[in-house]
Amino acid sequence: MIQLEVFQFNPFQENTYLLWDDAGNGIVFDPGCYSYEERKEIKDFITEKGIQMKYILNTHAHIDHVLGVSFFQTEYKIPFCLHLKDKPLLDDAGNRAEVYGFPHYQAANVDQWISATERIQIGEFDIQILFVPGHAPGHVAFYLEKEGWVIGGDVLFKRSVGRTDFPLCNHADLMQSIQTQLYTLPGETIVYPGHGPKTSIAEEKQHNPFVKA
Repeated sequence: MIQLEVFQFNPFQENTYLLWDDAGNGIVFDPGCYSYEERKEIKDFITEKGIQMKYILNTHAHIDHVLGVSFFQTEYKIPFCLHLKDKPLLDDAGNRAEVYGFPHYQAANVDQWISATERIQIGEFDIQILFVPGHAPGHVAFYLEKEGWVIGGDVLFKRSVGRTDFPLCNHADLMQSIQTQLYTLPGETIVYPGHGPKTSIAEEKQHNPFVKA
């Protein structure tokens, strides 16, 4: 059985997800831990649960989602995975960190470029990669079919959608990504977004004011 814990980190209240299976294999999604206290919180949790970290999987590379990547690389010696089309955002993260007041941001290098043709399989994990650009050019979502979960980043929120007023965003692409990649998932699928509370595909198809089924 795969378990999930959500941590809310940094001033953007970004959701960092930690998942682990019965054998203790662990994956962190979008580590946004920046302060010493935030890093200690998630590190203590990992230690307490006896989790053996295996991967850093990022939905995209906006600054609030990558603040803790270097920490995880250094602390656990595990690979950082990102879609190649988000390289421009990662390359610019240092500038964004300056603008948004993160003077101690540590840049991270990608260990493995991922695409929608691959699956992440380790232990009980079988993760399908969905290409969902719009909020970011290389944005992906991670679908765990057996669990009925999707780690969606900043694409679809409870009654909302990701912003498209940043550089390299595209509103039409975002709408298409939601319609063709997320709204085609089973209705009971739980969406774990990059900010705010979880929701479900069925709920958003019926009630989301920005993109209806």
